[in-house]
Amino acid sequence: MNVLTCIKRVPATGATIVLTEDQQEIETRNLGFTISPHEECAVEEAVRLVEQYGGSSTVLTLGPEAAMEQLRDAMALGIDRAILLETDGTEWGPQATAQAIAATIQDQREQGHEFDLLLFGNEAADSSNYQVGVRVAYALELPCITGVKALSFHNGQALARREATSGWEVFSFTLPAVITVKEGINLPRYPSLPGRLKAKKKPIERVVPLPGGEGLKKIRLKKPAEQASIVEILGEGPEAVPDIVGILKDLRLM
Repeated sequence: MNVLTCIKRVPATGATIVLTEDQQEIETRNLGFTISPHEECAVEEAVRLVEQYGGSSTVLTLGPEAAMEQLRDAMALGIDRAILLETDGTEWGPQATAQAIAATIQDQREQGHEFDLLLFGNEAADSSNYQVGVRVAYALELPCITGVKALSFHNGQALARREATSGWEVFSFTLPAVITVKEGINLPRYPSLPGRLKAKKKPIERVVPLPGGEGLKKIRLKKPAEQASIVEILGEGPEAVPDIVGILKDLRLM
C-alpha cells in the first residue's frame, strides 16, 4: 500500500499569536511551529499501514523552506520520502493549495509514484477550513470520507468509521481514495534518536508550484479578544475554610 500524507506547518498549539502592523500576517519571529494534532495522527496512520501491509509512505507539504523541519519530523517517525511544494511563505488559500497538491499528485503518477491512499488531517490547527482534502479528492475524481477515526482493510475491501450522534457511521470503499482523519484514530509515537538521524540524511524533493486562482481574498487578520480571568484570594490557612465551604455550596458541590 502506497500512502501519501499531506501536512501543514502551523504555529505551535497554545502559542501567543501576534499580528504584523499591517494585520496581514502572523508575526513569526518568536513562534515555534509544528503540525496539527489531526495531521500527527495522519502521519502515524500512514506509518502503521505500511508497517502492516507493506508499500511506501510519502509526506507532502506546501510552504516555505522552513517547512522542511516538519517534513523531517515526519520522516523521523518512519515516513519514507518527502515532497516540499516550496512557496515564498505567503499564505495560500484552500483552493490554490488543493490545486497545487492535486497537480503534484498527477505529476507523481507520471513519474511512476502511484498512491493508493491520500491522508489529510480533518482540518489544520490554524485556519480550520476543512476544505483541502475534499477539494483534492474532487480534482482527482476520487472518493472522499471525512472525520475518520478508524480504518481497516479486509480481503481488498476498505472500511472507515467516524463518530455519529447515535454511534458510528461505517463506510465501505475501494482504493484509491482520500481520507481526512481526526485526532484519536491512533496514538502518535515519538521520534527516536536513530529515526531523527536517518531523517537528516533522507533527501527532500522540492517543487515550485504554480499559483492557482485567487479564490477568497484576505482583507486583514483579527485576533479575538482574550477571555479575562479573575483570581480571588479567600484567605490563608484555617481562616479561609468557611469561605471555601460557602463557595462550594454556591456551586452545589456539597
